[in-house]
Amino acid sequence: MAETRIETERLILRDWREEDWQPFFAGTNTPAVMRWLGGVLPEERHPWLKDRLEGYTREHGHTFWVVERKEDGALLGFCGLKRANQQGAPLGDFEVGWRLREDAWGKGYAREAAQASLEQAFLVHHAPHVIALTVPGNTGSWGLMVRLGMERREDLDFDNTEFDPEGGRIIVYSITREAWEKVRG
Repeated sequence: MAETRIETERLILRDWREEDWQPFFAGTNTPAVMRWLGGVLPEERHPWLKDRLEGYTREHGHTFWVVERKEDGALLGFCGLKRANQQGAPLGDFEVGWRLREDAWGKGYAREAAQASLEQAFLVHHAPHVIALTVPGNTGSWGLMVRLGMERREDLDFDNTEFDPEGGRIIVYSITREAWEKVRG
């Protein structure tokens, strides 16, 4: 399988390397970052997440790739594509997602990486549409979905406690290829 390397103005999205895992967990497995993602992942579950992300590449040719800042090579987190697999979700749909360390928030990195991921979905993988999942309380995440041109799809919302055990509801945003082409210009 060909190596994935996607360059944007400030970022590189790429396949995982063994040396990425320690800085990834150190930077993103924090209470603030994991607030709307089910909470801090216990260390004994780190291999599970590693296997899951690497498995998406093996199974589908894409995953939530490493996001690396060009300026200094810093690993900021992940962003990319997977196939929706949460119980209740539109299973198998292309899903864009991101998780960046807290000091990378508010700088436009997530948007830049997500735009590159959507381009991959539509131009490389020929997705008819792409979804994104979050919870009602994660205003930063669904705000980015709106800025990406995604539309709220209440008809696809589902009950699932994986991200927010207290609220138990996952909300869905979606964008079609046609809508993406208009937003992209």
